[in-house]
Amino acid sequence: MNNKEIKYIAILGSTGSIGTQTLDVVSEYPDRLKPYLLTANRNVDLLAKQARKYRPAKVVIADSSRWKELKDALADLPIEVLSGSRAIAEACADAPIDIVVTAMVGYSGLEPTMSAIRAGKTIALANKETLVVAGELITGMLAESGARLIPVDSEHSAIFQCLVGEEPESIEQLILTASGGPFRTFSAEQLLKVTVADALRHPNWNMGVKVTIDSASMMNKGFEMIEARWLFGIEPERISIMVHPQSIVHSMVEFRDGSIKAQLGLPDMRLPIRYALNYPQRLPSTCDRLTVARMSQLTFEEADRTRFPLLAMAFEAIHQGGNMPCALNAANEVTVAAFVDGRIGFMDMPRIVEQSLSRCPLIEKPGYTDLVETNNEIKNIALSMI
Repeated sequence: MNNKEIKYIAILGSTGSIGTQTLDVVSEYPDRLKPYLLTANRNVDLLAKQARKYRPAKVVIADSSRWKELKDALADLPIEVLSGSRAIAEACADAPIDIVVTAMVGYSGLEPTMSAIRAGKTIALANKETLVVAGELITGMLAESGARLIPVDSEHSAIFQCLVGEEPESIEQLILTASGGPFRTFSAEQLLKVTVADALRHPNWNMGVKVTIDSASMMNKGFEMIEARWLFGIEPERISIMVHPQSIVHSMVEFRDGSIKAQLGLPDMRLPIRYALNYPQRLPSTCDRLTVARMSQLTFEEADRTRFPLLAMAFEAIHQGGNMPCALNAANEVTVAAFVDGRIGFMDMPRIVEQSLSRCPLIEKPGYTDLVETNNEIKNIALSMI
């Protein structure tokens, strides 16, 4: 960290749901937090507006065809304007940066996260696919580099907070909570008829399109289980999923003495973002508070892996290990995009993912190149079925 009071922040994916909420948090503490780097995939208009407001040192647009448009929009400001995925990875290793918020969606978050780890940065991880795709590789890199990873997902932030001051060997199991999404009570027959608009009506959370669809299919919870396995060094057999429709208990940890610790709060992603950006201290906030009345009726039920087969596939993929979680993520990215575009139905997603995984050769100890090849191959296989 620099020796000034202010922390310099890189926000990878600043125009997305987590990115914009991170900037909301940054705005609360202008004397503590300052954006140094903002990146986006294609949203030039919003990235330019953010750059004008926050005046970072650098901005990067992943889509190189939109570089000139962004450059012209910021021509009167002393902001370096770059383009391409390689530029994102290189920029997040810049010396002034203290914290890298990885809020990019999907597989694209892997390379810049690896770059930030090599540079020894503190990483506020909001891209769960990084650990889904390359959990063993990433945890090995963290051990070697001394970089620190703090989870931003509400569930993993909850577990992280519950484990502060606890000994790893005292953990009995991790209990990830899930809202159940918009289709929690739907029958298998009803799931065959749901639309994209139905899937995007999440009952509790305001999230981006990809994460919202994954929540509706419960794939999001499968990814979170895999992420938790690597974040906390816990075998999948000791990670359970409980549906908690109120989204007040964000996750729990059961210890060997029988006690359970839980972290509670309103469903607001700015809470775990705020915690990650100033860990281990908690920042004061005027955010809405959880009241006793809101906690008066909290319910829990087992997650149904039959009606939501993608959740079962996530457990099977991490059980097989190697490159199979990478393949799972690749096939899922393709099917979610196809569903959103109206090319396939909701329950076509698990069918295509399952068939794609069946055609993936297992690599038990994949390197980075193996993961890149697996990602590309499985995406092509999944596309061929659409």
